[in-house]
Amino acid sequence: MRSLTAVSPGPRYHALLQLLRTAETLWNASRLFFARWDLSPSQFNVLNLLCDHPAGCTQIELSRSLIMHRSNVTGLVDRLEARRLVQRRDSADDRRAYRVMLTPAGRKLIELILPRYYAAAEKVWGQLAVNRANQLVNDLACVCANAGKVARNEKT
Repeated sequence: MRSLTAVSPGPRYHALLQLLRTAETLWNASRLFFARWDLSPSQFNVLNLLCDHPAGCTQIELSRSLIMHRSNVTGLVDRLEARRLVQRRDSADDRRAYRVMLTPAGRKLIELILPRYYAAAEKVWGQLAVNRANQLVNDLACVCANAGKVARNEKT
């Protein structure tokens, strides 16, 4: 039997832990940020995505864009629809599907939030240079792709 004291993390393990801490802190900060409008970060993401799609999106398109299961999108849309921020309309292409669209109230809310959201997003970066942030985007995309490969390999 191998001793656990003989097992040590790799040289980048602490970077992975910091990335996870950062993701958790950003999620919690965004929950607090959107609470003033009685929205969750996921609800905001739906509104923000629909803002760029005037013809609306199907719930399947939303689930793909938001990287979440369709059943979770259904709940988000239900809650946003109850607040009259989005509406479901029959799809001209598929009678079995709906297109989810922003209502005028939803558009007004997202237009109120976005300037504050973009300003807060810039504050998060602090004094970090733009070119360094761009490099982080590239580096994190590689980490993301590698995590996907590890997850796929664990299934087999």
